Amino acid sequence: MTSPSMVVPVIDVQNDNFKELWPSMVLAFKTSSFIALDTELSGLGSRKALLAESVEDRYKAICHAARTRSVLSLGIACYRKLDEKADSTYLVQVYNLTLLCTEEYIIEPQSVQFLVQHGFDFNKQYAQGVPYNKGNDKGGDAHGVNMRSLFVELLRANKPLVVHNGLIDMVFLYQCFYAHLPEKLGTFIADLSQMFPAGIYDTKYATEYELRFTASYLEYAYKKCKLDNARSIEANKAGPGLFLEFCNYTGRLQSYVDYRPCLDSQGHDGTLNICIQFSAYGWCPNGAQCPMSHDTDLIIQQDEKTKEDKKKKRKRRKKQKAAREAEEDGLPNEKRAHLEDMEQEQEVQETIATASEHQKSSGEAARVDDPGRMDMAENGSTVPSAQDLTTVDSKDAQQTSKVSVGARERKVEGGTHRAGFDAFMTGYIFAFASILKSDESVAQAGVHACVNKLYLSGKSLPLQVVKSSFSKSSKAHMHKMEQVWGKGSCDSSTAKADGTA
Repeated sequence: MTSPSMVVPVIDVQNDNFKELWPSMVLAFKTSSFIALDTELSGLGSRKALLAESVEDRYKAICHAARTRSVLSLGIACYRKLDEKADSTYLVQVYNLTLLCTEEYIIEPQSVQFLVQHGFDFNKQYAQGVPYNKGNDKGGDAHGVNMRSLFVELLRANKPLVVHNGLIDMVFLYQCFYAHLPEKLGTFIADLSQMFPAGIYDTKYATEYELRFTASYLEYAYKKCKLDNARSIEANKAGPGLFLEFCNYTGRLQSYVDYRPCLDSQGHDGTLNICIQFSAYGWCPNGAQCPMSHDTDLIIQQDEKTKEDKKKKRKRRKKQKAAREAEEDGLPNEKRAHLEDMEQEQEVQETIATASEHQKSSGEAARVDDPGRMDMAENGSTVPSAQDLTTVDSKDAQQTSKVSVGARERKVEGGTHRAGFDAFMTGYIFAFASILKSDESVAQAGVHACVNKLYLSGKSLPLQVVKSSFSKSSKAHMHKMEQVWGKGSCDSSTAKADGTA
């Protein structure tokens, strides 16, 4: 079984073409059904603080990172549903904006290593990045053709916003393109709920708690949705399939387009050893030097095989139990009790065997590590700690001779980890989930059960983006809302500011 190939046109936006592309980006916002975003960051600071037990403490740590680091690249994918087309067909426009913060900011060496490994061009960023300043508006920011005004246009479009593991993205977007972050989490949530009244959707939360995939990192979730969609279309099931269309760029615009191929999922006859850490989290400290397979298609194939084996074992046990019950009708009580004990022992042994097999094939063994640190990799800046890097370097010398050229080629993906393409994948997951969880009573596209729920690593419950009656909106936010919607746009009951500038 293979999933269909497609080539995704991603428009590269930088300082020399930003004004030229402005009208098309604003039009894409206004005509879209939903908008997916992704960021690449210069760092995140202390991973331990980002995973604090208290969500309020986590917010403070992310705020510190957003104030001292910057957004290097912003991916925007606008999905517009074509109602005149059969099934669920979307016209997709993808933009990859290379950005340059005009203020001093920290850039972590580990983040540089991670981004360069995935094709990020720092020379291009410093030479052609679209400039922006953080915090509150300065001078003519509110009325110029700049990143802050573009973010205002995105808010004015009033479309559902889709992110993947998006709390960090939302905090950075607020600080870099909107206003100074409020000190309290409740105030930030109150602001966020008014900024995006059409709702915020986190596909990592949807993947884990609605779709319930074995893994939830972005590439895995995207490829699993793509494969399931292809199977559904090929089987001609009654349910609708997901179809995408892209603009045909010509002339000058064509020179700005980077065509990103989505290769077919290939079946594997032979058995390859899967990197259990990459299998579980989509990230491995050894990178391209890892001798194990980082092939996401193979990982999905192994996960599905494990799941199918479990189903067969359960079905076999059910049949065996029914046969035993039929035989036991005429047996004495002592013999019947003995057979029940044997059956229970067999179930225990099969459970142990299945768990062991699943650890080897899908990476469950790796979950004893720090899962939160792996989740951070989806924000484009997570890499191992300094101690991890030292360990990796010492292993590289021993492993280099063992790594085949083919194995390296599987893991060097030619810069597919870019904000624009990641935003496209995020939007694809959301569009596919909308088909599976469609609800005719919901006016907007989307998985209604996941609205305004941001994924929290290590927590069983999401962060609800709902304004509390005890929280007040920040003063800076109220000023921005007047700019977005005009004076008097916010309800007077929520217009009380807490004094945060």
